[in-house]
Amino acid sequence: MPIHFGTDGWRAVISDTFTFSNLRMVAQAIADAVASEQWDKTGNGRQTPDPKKIVVGFDTRFLSDRYAGEVARVLAANGFTVMLAQADAPTPAISYAVKQQNAVAGVMITASHNAPRYNGVKLKGAFGGSALPEQCRRVEVYINDNEEQARGPNLMDFKMAREANLIQKFNPLPVYFDHLRTLINTDIIADNPQRFVVDAMYGSGRGVIKSFLQGTGCEIAEIRGEMNPGFGSVHPEPIAKYLGALASAVSSGMGNFGVVTDGDADRIGAMDERGSFVDPHKIMALSLKYLVEKRGMTGAVVRTVSTTRMIDRLAKRYGLKLYETPVGFNHIADYMMTEDVLIGGEESGGISFKGHIPEGDGPIMGLLLVEMIAESGSTLNALVEDLLNDVGPAFYERTDLRLSRPVAKAEMAEFLTKQAPAEIGGEKMSEISQRDGVKYIMADDSWLLIRPSGTEPVLRVYAEGRTQEMVRALLGYGEQVAKSVV
Repeated sequence: MPIHFGTDGWRAVISDTFTFSNLRMVAQAIADAVASEQWDKTGNGRQTPDPKKIVVGFDTRFLSDRYAGEVARVLAANGFTVMLAQADAPTPAISYAVKQQNAVAGVMITASHNAPRYNGVKLKGAFGGSALPEQCRRVEVYINDNEEQARGPNLMDFKMAREANLIQKFNPLPVYFDHLRTLINTDIIADNPQRFVVDAMYGSGRGVIKSFLQGTGCEIAEIRGEMNPGFGSVHPEPIAKYLGALASAVSSGMGNFGVVTDGDADRIGAMDERGSFVDPHKIMALSLKYLVEKRGMTGAVVRTVSTTRMIDRLAKRYGLKLYETPVGFNHIADYMMTEDVLIGGEESGGISFKGHIPEGDGPIMGLLLVEMIAESGSTLNALVEDLLNDVGPAFYERTDLRLSRPVAKAEMAEFLTKQAPAEIGGEKMSEISQRDGVKYIMADDSWLLIRPSGTEPVLRVYAEGRTQEMVRALLGYGEQVAKSVV
């Protein structure tokens, strides 16, 4: 199976395609790509990064620490100084370290929210976000080129590399916390300390929110924070169906609400005091409202094609420019690096805001949510109710259809556009978008999106409606036509 960098890096099944041998090949290709003239070494307007320094981090998955050490050995053998995280760490903390350490690139060993049998490689640019698509393509070119020329990876003994200072271990969290303190108002939190639950889903966000809020008076109960490389046999994805443990913790009185991060902590989810899941759509809309109304901040708003149109209604009210992108935080990052962006986010829970790196960040959004609740003197459920009364209602659901073979995206888009209905659920069609998959937008702002996943063999069907009945009608229609495509 060819090694391919998708929406956010390379992912594969451990000991099937994701092997030490293949990983060394990928690490060699990364070394070659970073050393090439075509690699962006500008640092996005900052001081020029050190072209021979790379940061390497890893999550809590099976063998992730060993895989990271192997990548470090290959990079060291190619003359790079490798800053290797001394323990598992969130992807955003590693991304921030790339920028703070003035490194030319970063490598994160993680398969993010994928099932426990997967692992993967995320590549980071000098600016502290996901590497640009052309940088990932360059790595793929070197993988193929090295294979054709039977050029094996350079390897250096780990102990020798440590003694030569080519591999240096470091803790990315202290400087990451220093940075977060410039973006999160801990005084507001300390004035009204919260009692809540953090669900780390056994991922590398474990201990992060709790440690950051030490000394604020908050009572924080962390669940699923121990090392469990199998993630308790669930996907470490912060969506309702995997959060039974968090619902039980909140309902048993361990806290008044819950925040949850995914396997590598670049995504956020939450749960209110009633045990109702608060999805990233609502978290992003609440954050936008708070940043504008309470902090007086301005700037453009960026959301992916699969994210709620509550964001559009708020942006219009505040007179803010709105951009829609394909799915994948790298598309949001493009705007964050070139424009004055207030907030950017996607349906899956990757969200970031002004002043931070162009990277989805679960801990910072969880902390901002705690700040919002503390400032309001209210409950998370009340904040959500106020939001929906203001710019809703908005009901949302997503279905994933497993694929036995890949779907040709262009053919699918052509078929769905030609077969577009005049109405769904009694609402007339007002617009069809092909920005990423095919999106039917209805007259009342409801919408249906059908698109293949960039990270798994799955066809995703998304729907948002003003009523639960409308969501059912949209999803029902979407599943029916999606199956005909499959």
